[in-house]
Amino acid sequence: MKEKLVFIIDDDKVILNLLEYIFKSKDGYEVRTFSSGEECLANLHLDPDLIVMDYLFYSDGNQSMTGMESLKEIRKQGNIVPVIILSGHDDQQLRKDFLDNGADDFVLKADYFIDNLVEAVYKIFGC
Repeated sequence: MKEKLVFIIDDDKVILNLLEYIFKSKDGYEVRTFSSGEECLANLHLDPDLIVMDYLFYSDGNQSMTGMESLKEIRKQGNIVPVIILSGHDDQQLRKDFLDNGADDFVLKADYFIDNLVEAVYKIFGC
């Protein structure tokens, strides 16, 4: 079985390392991590099977491309890779906006968010 390539994009190193550990500990996943939407876009040629992306990114104290901007750019390029958005903002309008713009799921960074994320990934891959 071919490993699924998962891109994880988050500017929080703790979250990034935690998610990388979670997915690498499961059989069948290869993980690439990035700290900005720009880095993700620059590596789309690697043809990921899934992108898990934060809603907001900050680099050296400056906001870089948002998750929404990154998602729109991915879709503008015609890429249909599934995208799961992570957010610490419990905002139903934000969730709706992401889903309307092509996100496959929206997971709130709250208690048990790892379990919710793993469940969303399994749902996308039909596990």
